[in-house]
Amino acid sequence: MADHVRVPPHSLEAEKSVLGSIMIEKNAIIKVADMLAPEDFYYDINAIIYTAIEELFAKRSPIDILTITNWLKDNGKLDIVGGQSYLREVCDEVLTASHVFQYAIIVKQKSTLRKLISSGSAITGLGYQEDQEVDELVDMAEQELFKVTQTFMKNRFVHIKEVLSSTYEKISDLHDPEAAEKYKGLSTGYASLDNVLTGLQPSDLVILAARPSMGKTAFALNIAQNIAVKGKSIGIISLEMSKEQLVERLFISLLGVDSWKMKSGRLTQEDFMRMGTVMDQLNKCKIFIDDSVGASISELKAKARRLQMEHGLDILIVDYLQLMSAGKISNSITNRVQEISEISRSLKGLARELHIPILALSQLSRAVESRPVKIPQLSDLRESGAIEQDADVVLMMYREDYYEEDTDRAGITDIYVRKHRHGMTGKVELLFKKEQMKFFDIERKHSFNEQMD
Repeated sequence: MADHVRVPPHSLEAEKSVLGSIMIEKNAIIKVADMLAPEDFYYDINAIIYTAIEELFAKRSPIDILTITNWLKDNGKLDIVGGQSYLREVCDEVLTASHVFQYAIIVKQKSTLRKLISSGSAITGLGYQEDQEVDELVDMAEQELFKVTQTFMKNRFVHIKEVLSSTYEKISDLHDPEAAEKYKGLSTGYASLDNVLTGLQPSDLVILAARPSMGKTAFALNIAQNIAVKGKSIGIISLEMSKEQLVERLFISLLGVDSWKMKSGRLTQEDFMRMGTVMDQLNKCKIFIDDSVGASISELKAKARRLQMEHGLDILIVDYLQLMSAGKISNSITNRVQEISEISRSLKGLARELHIPILALSQLSRAVESRPVKIPQLSDLRESGAIEQDADVVLMMYREDYYEEDTDRAGITDIYVRKHRHGMTGKVELLFKKEQMKFFDIERKHSFNEQMD
């Protein structure tokens, strides 16, 4: 008895119905253009016809049986698809184009199932590679599965013409105050910093570096809080503080009281009256915290992917980079510098994969303390020059009152934008109320590209 042959999921009827709907209704393509790609079609001839449709749509040409026939003829593919008779057959099978979106969903679902089968086979193959590290194999398996969830991503080289029109549109929009808003990244909540960065941009790795006790964790939490109140989803990987400590800091910051008063049980009745409002605010925030000790980069990537799939993820904060471990991700790692380099590269890759900004905190080396002027430089990034190389933005914090008690700049924190891949560098000043773990905008600003000694 012959073995049963398992045919990959597909629907010829749905594919023909999508194509037919587009040919009989000029606006049907608009409903499915951002959903379907030629590779979503199981039958090659249908994929070729949809390629013709995409080409015509990109040129804003009419899409009907005649224009498609001409395109196929000009590209030497008319006979491959069965000539005009097959196109007429496709059109005749569709009575109305009103259900084109539903037909497209069926085609996309079948395509996703085929990708799932393909990824499953690839993951099965990984399971037999016993000579490789398990952490590395698990990460590769995660990536295979994650590719299936990105059902609308076109994983291929693209011709410049496919990007050119959107680039022109962006440049044009940036000169329109109202339209320009959509290109701004996530606002940090600090106007002076946003003026330099235009927000935290998707796919960017942002490094926030400082010596210990400069307030980098407090600043990162303030940014998280400012983003969360706008309904965005924040993931925090904390390798230094527990989730209870982080939530306590967020609570103190929102309540606006001295941390000493809360910890010593000296809150006033007025403070207690405001606690309900603060509780409501924090309950509504989509802030997710993981305080696993010694998290490896592969574990972090898996958790971030899962968080984005289950709850959405608009920004990931890592506190802090030097406490991370590369695990056994590479047998070639022989020292800590190489390990930090691998971690920074992986974080940048994750930012691009998830299309979110990643804010990673970093320690500065002790070399800062040995200089007469202790303002941090890029060379002070601890343990690896790769951090500077991989980062899109490098922010460095400096407080004069940390080193000089009698300074007239008490509470002022300088945020140096030492690297900005997409724009200008500069310095901004924020007011830090240490007892409240909170930063505030102040009026003083410095010009971009100024000399920062």
